[in-house]
Amino acid sequence: MKTTRLITTILAATLLAGSAYAGDALKEMAVMATLKQKYPSTVIKSVSSTNLPGVYEVVMGKNVAYVEESGRYFVFGHMFDMQTQTDLTEGKIMAEQVAKVDFKKLPLKDAIKIVRGDGSRKVAIFSDPDCPYCKQLENNIANLTNVTIYLYLFPIDQLHPQAKAKSVGVWCAADQVKAWDGLMRRNEVPTGQCENPVDRNIALAEAMGINGTPTVILPDGSIIPGAPSAAKLEQMLNQAAAKVASK
Repeated sequence: MKTTRLITTILAATLLAGSAYAGDALKEMAVMATLKQKYPSTVIKSVSSTNLPGVYEVVMGKNVAYVEESGRYFVFGHMFDMQTQTDLTEGKIMAEQVAKVDFKKLPLKDAIKIVRGDGSRKVAIFSDPDCPYCKQLENNIANLTNVTIYLYLFPIDQLHPQAKAKSVGVWCAADQVKAWDGLMRRNEVPTGQCENPVDRNIALAEAMGINGTPTVILPDGSIIPGAPSAAKLEQMLNQAAAKVASK
C-alpha cells in the first residue's frame, strides 16, 4: 500500500511538473507571437520565462530585454537575484555575443587615451556621458590598473539630447581625462568647441553594430555590451590578452 501511494505521488508530481513546463512553453509562444505582430521589423530570437511572474526575457539580436505579456512595456538592463547576488542577464548577453572587430584597426586617434599603471593591457570603451550605466562602469573600473583605456565618446542623441555637447566639451578640454572624470563623477560639465571626432565615433559605432552604451571592446576583438563588474572585466581582459599572445 505504501509503495502504491509513493508511486502515485511521484506520478502526480511528474504530471504537474510537465503541465507547468508545457504551460510556460505555451505562454512563451504566445508572447513571441504578440511581439512579432507588434514589432514586425524587429528580429526576435527567443522568449523565455523568468522567475518574476508575468515577465519574460526577450533576446533581440545582441540585446536582452524584459517584457510583460502584452508586449507594450520593455525594460532594458540587467536582472539580479539579490539573494544569490547573481546577475541573471550577463550570462545570456555573453552567450549571444559573437561579434568581433579587429582591435588593431580601431582609429585610436579618435579616442581619449587613459593610461593606468604600466598600461600593458588594452581595452576600448564606447561611452555616453549621460548614460547611467556608463557611470556605473566608470565606478566599476575605478581601481583597474595596468591598463590603457581608449575611450570613444559616443553620445546617443535620441536618448540624451545634451550628451553630444558634453562629449565635445570633454574632447576640447585642456585635460581630457580630467574633464571626463569630473563629468562622470561630479557632474562638472565642460564647455568648449573645437574640431572633434564625435561624429566619426558615432559612424564607427554604427558600422560595428554598436547601438548602446557602454560597450567594451577587448583586445581579441570581442564586443561586450553593458557594464561588467571589475572582477569580470579583469577576467575578460586577462583571457583576451592570453588569446592575443597565443596567436
